[in-house]
Amino acid sequence: MTACGGSEPTGGGNGESGFVGVSMPSKSLERWVHDGDNMVKELEAMDYKVVLQYAEDVVETQVSQIENMITQGVDVLVIAAIDGEALTNVLQMAADSDIPVIAYDRLIRGSEHVTYYATFDNFKVGVQQGTYLVEALDLENQAGPFNIELFGGSPDDNNAYFFYNGAMSILQPYIDSGKLVVKSGQTGMDKVATLNWNAANSQSRMDNLLSTFYTDEEVDAVLSPNDGLAIGIISALKNIGYTELPVITGQDAELQSLKAIIAGDQAMTVFKDTRLLAEKVVEMVSAVIEGEEAEVNDTETYDNGVKVIPSYLLEPIQVDINNYEEVILGSGYYTEDQLN
Repeated sequence: MTACGGSEPTGGGNGESGFVGVSMPSKSLERWVHDGDNMVKELEAMDYKVVLQYAEDVVETQVSQIENMITQGVDVLVIAAIDGEALTNVLQMAADSDIPVIAYDRLIRGSEHVTYYATFDNFKVGVQQGTYLVEALDLENQAGPFNIELFGGSPDDNNAYFFYNGAMSILQPYIDSGKLVVKSGQTGMDKVATLNWNAANSQSRMDNLLSTFYTDEEVDAVLSPNDGLAIGIISALKNIGYTELPVITGQDAELQSLKAIIAGDQAMTVFKDTRLLAEKVVEMVSAVIEGEEAEVNDTETYDNGVKVIPSYLLEPIQVDINNYEEVILGSGYYTEDQLN
């Protein structure tokens, strides 16, 4: 397996089944490391040769790495895009070399040269986050009003809009009725997005929200679309003296956030088992290399601006203090020692 920045594929696969290029956005989020490791493990087990590279959230680096994979003669590309709209030219290069492309977890936009898309049901992720907030605050029975602040993911990540829209499909009626109050008035992805999913940015924005809008009142809930941003938000709250934290959502079941859930700092996360996603992508890789149709379960949702991409959506799982042992430990995703 190639490390970040390397280009020569090594590892257990002998290449008899084919040669696969895997392009990941960054090692800054723990989940991408798991994704890459799981993919290589699954592919090499089926005798594929694999080159895996991380671009550290630099679009030009990712483009260059994909170009190198094309030059090396990969049979198929698996790409988790940094910017879903920045790969049009390099995908044309791939098409000119008859290399199929599988978009991994993030939709690649603006190109006809995307064969399949594998991801989780990202609208449902947001629905789960929004529903958790409604239930945790008992909005059906409590009069309120409760103060909530909203955070979105990176504006260049197509998934961020699905997460936000899914959550708002649940939360908006309570905001409209006044039971939930966004004191900052900041709603909509144009106001709440967090570039590059950067935790320092979420901490800084939360600092500003607290100092500007919450000098006399407290925040009751925070919609955080993923765990990295949640950790930044938690830091901001603790820094100004919050001991009883708001209800804070998350996603990805990262180790630090699972520990925060156990400690009572973060309320929930959404678990997306990347081992299952890796298995599904390996099935897709095998199908395209064999010239066959891959299994999909969605042919309507993911329009990339040029065409609707045949997709396979996996089910996300809501995790909190009540079921983390069953879901996380029970599946072997982490061990008890890792969570202590």
